[in-house]
Amino acid sequence: MSILAWIIAASICGGALSVVCAAAFALNDHAQRYLGAMVSYAIGALLGAVFLDILPEAIKLTSNVAALSGTVLFGILLFFVLEKLVLWRHCHHEHCEAHELLTSEHDHDHGRSGMMIMVGDTFHNFVDGVIIAAAFLTNIHLGIVTALAIIAHEIPQEVGDFAILLHSGYSKSKAFQLNLVSSFASIAGGVLGYFTLQTMQSWIPSLLALAAASMIYVAVADLIPGLHKRAQLRDTVQQVGLIVLGVATVGGLLEMLMAG
Repeated sequence: MSILAWIIAASICGGALSVVCAAAFALNDHAQRYLGAMVSYAIGALLGAVFLDILPEAIKLTSNVAALSGTVLFGILLFFVLEKLVLWRHCHHEHCEAHELLTSEHDHDHGRSGMMIMVGDTFHNFVDGVIIAAAFLTNIHLGIVTALAIIAHEIPQEVGDFAILLHSGYSKSKAFQLNLVSSFASIAGGVLGYFTLQTMQSWIPSLLALAAASMIYVAVADLIPGLHKRAQLRDTVQQVGLIVLGVATVGGLLEMLMAG
């Protein structure tokens, strides 16, 4: 299978899978009890992909590790600014409903604009597509691991988006359709990244560094704080175990891919 076919397949499968799973969680009260576990697992998958695969590959491809580290640092700051500007996480009030829905059972609507949510999510998915393209252009193994890590963190985010759309007055079918259409922006990002980055190979290490920064930021600034709302010892042990499981999954997948 060609690199472009891998990129398109990963984008389509990732987008459809994350939206379908998110819809199942958002519409099923029984499934929502497992959302906290999914967030913990996603944190492990994200950090595992960054430190076991993405950063090591980026370091191999660059002659200036210090500059690469600076790019990661810049990326973390960039995503903080983008989040503040409503482009990365849709939140534009003191209390962010998208984040609250991941860790609480609030069911009130603060008047979020469904269109604003879709604009932010579409931009996010487009960038994910570019990141997937950069990873696959490096090698197939890295592309697969990166795509799986992106899917892992997309599902809890999409649950929040889906619930906000419902609270904003959209029907279940309309909310599902909007999330699905938005998710396919990753295909456009992936295809554009494929054709652009083939002639700009020197950009790939920097894009991988930005991908690492985005995953670190999402895990540390976005997902981990929510886990602290459950501070009991039993919950903490479960969270740590699931984070370790997420990291181990990435490590095991890498072993399988290299062995194959």
